Amino acid sequence: MTESDLRTHATEIHEQFSDQLEIDVDDVVERLDTLVNDYQVPISEARRSVVNTYLDEAGMDRDQLGGGDGGGNEQVNVADVDAPEEWVDVRATVVELWEPRADAVAQVGLLGDETGTIKFTKWSKSDLPSLEEGKSYALRNVVTDEYQGRFSVKLNRTTTIEELDEAIEVGDDSVEADGALVDIQSGSGLIKRCPEDDCTRVLQNGRCNEHGEVEGEFDLRIKGVLDDGEEVTEVIFDEDATEELTGIALEEAKEMAMDALDTTVVADEMRQKILGRYYRVQGPTFGRYLLADEQERLTGAVDADEILIKARSI
Repeated sequence: MTESDLRTHATEIHEQFSDQLEIDVDDVVERLDTLVNDYQVPISEARRSVVNTYLDEAGMDRDQLGGGDGGGNEQVNVADVDAPEEWVDVRATVVELWEPRADAVAQVGLLGDETGTIKFTKWSKSDLPSLEEGKSYALRNVVTDEYQGRFSVKLNRTTTIEELDEAIEVGDDSVEADGALVDIQSGSGLIKRCPEDDCTRVLQNGRCNEHGEVEGEFDLRIKGVLDDGEEVTEVIFDEDATEELTGIALEEAKEMAMDALDTTVVADEMRQKILGRYYRVQGPTFGRYLLADEQERLTGAVDADEILIKARSI
């Protein structure tokens, strides 16, 4: 990344802390440059790391950062959210609410407008009113976030919520892919994620890239490759989609790994069940992956080894 691009990011970060810390833009540029150009960290992760460092120095919570009272934010469509750490206003319908996995999260789910959908998280400590499925809201002063190419918005104590009389129609931003499942990539099966609030990173040897060595929470995931004979599509199946696809639930997977004293047996069992079969998968795309919201088994079978050789050569 060029110094000009790094300076643009650094200036934005500097403005967020200008009232709390005595830092200069050059210092921020140097930190970003080390992470991005020396250690090849994606800029979104580099920004997150640098911001967290300054938050610790200032003794601040993330929801105290920037954004003011939301009066000067740009109102955006959810499909236009394409960068982290930005304060924006959105008008959207609550498409779906999910069960929070942490006490720090009051609500989590999916917002949608005419351009598509986006995940949202509302913190418990924000003390905001509850959102209801199917209702439309004007949400002012929310902060954008990104992880592995997937963008989201966070509602914090500075966010304001206004229920709208009008109904906001939700557009469909999903895509569909058919093909034979020819590969299950590394990082599939029974995995562990970082348990820290708002962090879902997969642990590598018991370590989170941001929070270091942590205990971790078990989860299921498949990173698969579909091949339709002309092109390949990389697909991520979350816990629910993985269970539907393989018939293996999280508790069963944990028991399998405990009996074998090896977590890799779970991915091996999944390969036996699904590799070489045809599927139709539908969902949004983030980065290079299609995220499976829906999937169905199609008839037919293939020689997975033969097609895998072809897929890896593309």
